[in-house]
Amino acid sequence: MKTIKGTWFEFKHHNVCEGKYWNPVCRKFTEEQWRAKIKEMHDIGMEYLVLLCASLVYEDSAEAYFETDIYPFPEDMACANPIEVMLDQCDKLGMKVFMSSGYYGPCTNASKNMVSEEVTRRAFGAMEELWEKFGSHKSFYGWYYPDETGAGGLFSEEFISYVNAYSEQAHRIAPHTKTLVAPYGTRKIIADEAYIDQLRRLDVDFIAYQDEVGVRKSTPEETGAYYRALREAHDKAGRSALWADVELFDFEGGVYVSALIPSDMERVKRQLEAVSPYVDVVLCYQYMGMMNEPSTVAYCGHPDSVEFYSHYRSFLEKKDKS
Repeated sequence: MKTIKGTWFEFKHHNVCEGKYWNPVCRKFTEEQWRAKIKEMHDIGMEYLVLLCASLVYEDSAEAYFETDIYPFPEDMACANPIEVMLDQCDKLGMKVFMSSGYYGPCTNASKNMVSEEVTRRAFGAMEELWEKFGSHKSFYGWYYPDETGAGGLFSEEFISYVNAYSEQAHRIAPHTKTLVAPYGTRKIIADEAYIDQLRRLDVDFIAYQDEVGVRKSTPEETGAYYRALREAHDKAGRSALWADVELFDFEGGVYVSALIPSDMERVKRQLEAVSPYVDVVLCYQYMGMMNEPSTVAYCGHPDSVEFYSHYRSFLEKKDKS
């Protein structure tokens, strides 16, 4: 069984209801606390951080987590240079960061963002600024495209055009960097010859398909079949590496309209068992809010997050002994 090698990472969760237990706290994190939180992730086996957003447009608000003219830096954020701190700490720990290149239009309008010339112009400008400011960091490993739409049997042609255009921009400004997408709708994908053709045309290095267990669209007992079919398709396409995005969360109430809370370790073990035979790397959504090391100076998340961390730590220790 594979273990979790990376996690999504964020300075603010884009869905206010879902981020109830960590958004207000993370706003007040100092540099020391951000560094401590990243070290927690490293110490529990995380190699990759996927930054969800370097800037965020949500309804009538917009902010950026680096110095730019595109959007203002949030006045109430205690850490003055969070992206620099993230990358510098990952440099020290030997971790790899996928830098977000999206959310330069409302995060709730992903399909519109993909085809908007205005959003694309802002995003491409931000990518150039981010590389100019932070490209010297050895942990700046690649780019993540967060404006996802779901697969409905196949990817939409708009999604393929969007990914390929952003990858062209990424390779233009930083040729050696890698690229990542994490599509949803995994259960709907029909991994036939038409899908294999799409994989061959999709210019991206890694596809981390969401297992959709946390959002209650799939069960661990179902997902193995999805990833087995995807493994065969990726092997035939000879293109993007097949990763998994395993969801560690549940909802406090209704899906998408209530707080994210930690799942239980038994469910997560079944999730890992289901995808492990087929994927190259397992990422998770997400450490922040769902796990907290018991003695952390950077606590953020639901009260059950300490217990969940301890259960995952015990799982790793037992696996190492076996």
